[in-house]
Amino acid sequence: MAASGDLLAAFGNRVAKRHRHLRRWARQSQTDCFRLYDRDIPEMAFALDVYGPKALLQQYVRRGEHVAPGWLEEVAQCAADAVGIARSDVVARTRAKVDRRTGQHERSEAGGSEFCVLEGGLRFLVNLETYLDTGLFLDHRPLRALVGGRVRGGHFLNLFCYTGSFTVHAAAGGAASTVSVDLSRTYLDWARRNLAANGLLDDRHSLVRADARTWLTEAQAGGRRFDCIVLDPPAYSSSKRMVGVFDVQRDHPGVIGAAASLLAPGGELFFSCNLTGFRLSPDLPGLAVEDITDRTVPEDFRNRSIHRCWRIRRAG
Repeated sequence: MAASGDLLAAFGNRVAKRHRHLRRWARQSQTDCFRLYDRDIPEMAFALDVYGPKALLQQYVRRGEHVAPGWLEEVAQCAADAVGIARSDVVARTRAKVDRRTGQHERSEAGGSEFCVLEGGLRFLVNLETYLDTGLFLDHRPLRALVGGRVRGGHFLNLFCYTGSFTVHAAAGGAASTVSVDLSRTYLDWARRNLAANGLLDDRHSLVRADARTWLTEAQAGGRRFDCIVLDPPAYSSSKRMVGVFDVQRDHPGVIGAAASLLAPGGELFFSCNLTGFRLSPDLPGLAVEDITDRTVPEDFRNRSIHRCWRIRRAG
């Protein structure tokens, strides 16, 4: 293994080069949040994301792996120097592999505050410290743009909506109406603030606190129809307000089928999953399924397996 000084130098050079390249693209696309480094050097298992004026550095640690004291701080200072920001504007943390049953949106011990970033000229509130995730999944940028470009005049449904970033793109893209469903009041309030930040908070856009599976059953009974649906569930979810637990590998055929039943003629469902090793069931009767993963992973992500994504329509 190379000496730590050599690794730091290689890391800093890589980050600085990527930053020079991507910031030009970012200005042209009115986007100021993107991935700069994605475990490019095997011995430097870090991800570095720019969020407007700040950056998030995450060190991936395997279970039982020893991390040298002070190493994360050294890498954080190197990242700050390479990007040209103060060390205090780099949020640095370790991220160990966890059991997916613990959930991915848990609250962190650290404090933090929201600030705005841009994506395609739209404003999104992020928080780099309070939660393990920031409020905006950068790997879904292409899919959000795809959805925003296909919903004009249509009715849009966002299931497991998290902070509503897909909803903002759909609303900005001219959707006649949107419905966003999530079990968390915290994230629905965040989605509301995201809509408001873009001047899009009005009666056309409904935010519904409910278990997505229960809501789907009620929507089926009510004959609801949507032209575009995004289904981006967590790998695993449990709550006192849910009936049972949700496991995406086990439960996705039923949820996809229920969501697809709400499609209007010619409508399309986008199903995404970031569970490592996930396998889409071949038993999805009456549905035409197209794997569009390659089109939905952004170029700034070296990890092309960050998620899987399918476009689903009614067959025939």
